Amino acid sequence: MNPICAGADPWVIHHDGQFILCQSHHNGVAIRRAATLAGLGVAVIEPLWQAPETGPFSKEIWAPELHLYQGHWYIYVAADDGENKNHRMIALHSASLLGPYVSVGKLALTPDRWAIDGTLLVHPKTKRLYYLWSGWEGTENTAQHLYICPMADPLTPSGERVKISSPELAWEKRGSGGPGKLPTINEGPQVLERNGTIHVVYSAAGSWCDDYCLGRLTLPPGGDPLSPSAWKKHHEPVFAKTTSIFGPGHCSFVREGKKNKQDWIVYHSARHAGSGWDRVIRAQTFQWEGDIPIFGAPRVS
Repeated sequence: MNPICAGADPWVIHHDGQFILCQSHHNGVAIRRAATLAGLGVAVIEPLWQAPETGPFSKEIWAPELHLYQGHWYIYVAADDGENKNHRMIALHSASLLGPYVSVGKLALTPDRWAIDGTLLVHPKTKRLYYLWSGWEGTENTAQHLYICPMADPLTPSGERVKISSPELAWEKRGSGGPGKLPTINEGPQVLERNGTIHVVYSAAGSWCDDYCLGRLTLPPGGDPLSPSAWKKHHEPVFAKTTSIFGPGHCSFVREGKKNKQDWIVYHSARHAGSGWDRVIRAQTFQWEGDIPIFGAPRVS
């Protein structure tokens, strides 16, 4: 099955018996649909939205995510005007999967700073909404941190951001950091929940290097998502390169089946050692030890 197809930042959901892969495509957002994950690689590409030719959100369409919430469809995607410093999260909305999607513009994240890789968290107990993303602390590209804020609804932030993770451990800084070097990175936060325990699996190290990998934050049942001290960071990567798979990162999680549901991690990796941002999409099953996900190592097939 692996690799499934070329590409990066895979977001996959399972809906009405089909896997749906959402990706950037020709300066817009498109999906592929198939009965199996392997089938996504040969599925027809169906455009959902095209960025305008000019304007503040007309370029560099990054890492779109497609969410179904209370019968409506939402796409979160990063975009800018051609200058990376102006990247912000925008949202699109539709009453149906295939659209039309209407841009509602920039999410009013506070303060207004560089932002990418936004995702939605629906609290498993309270059902309250939160938004997670990767952003800069100030206006300089020195480090990417993970932030969270409460949401009144899928389009409306209702409080200031709270930082829950920074690239502080040695493995999070590989390939970057230091005077004159590229920024240190925490990015691509993804939510994974089991029995009230909330995990945020995120990407760390330079996305351009073979050491790109996944880390994990964990919030125990009853923990406040807006309390930084409530999140506990695992001290080592939870998914990292092998002798044959390099730079595994920016994942999503999907579950299939009505009974004995199977969990999958879908991620991108470098096409080969040293290929940087030339990436392919891969998928494999994973297991649980209690409420802790165990991904193992990236598998070749």
